[in-house]
Amino acid sequence: MSSRQAKLQEDTYVRVMRLLEERPHISQRELARTLGVSLGGINYCMTALIDKGLVKVENFKRNKSGRLGYLYLLTPTGISEKTKLTASFLSRKMEEYEALKVEIEQLGGEF
Repeated sequence: MSSRQAKLQEDTYVRVMRLLEERPHISQRELARTLGVSLGGINYCMTALIDKGLVKVENFKRNKSGRLGYLYLLTPTGISEKTKLTASFLSRKMEEYEALKVEIEQLGGEF
């Protein structure tokens, strides 16, 4: 996997874990819609997070019809990993921001 792909995957993991922490009852379809990622991409991400032991899944009855829903909970390891990934994400975004600022200043000087 290329470095760029790894960073994008890491960014997706951070975004998914943040939403799961805020809304553990969220469905994968809703996650996909909220984050602008395909449902297959979210399913792949969720499977990876579960396999790594960062997220655990519990069933619950979603409504009166008896349909089962899922509750996605960050494990203690998941919380720790989310913190590390968030710090890395923030650092990367700050570097991008600084590079964009320089580019905007350079472009502004051309007028």
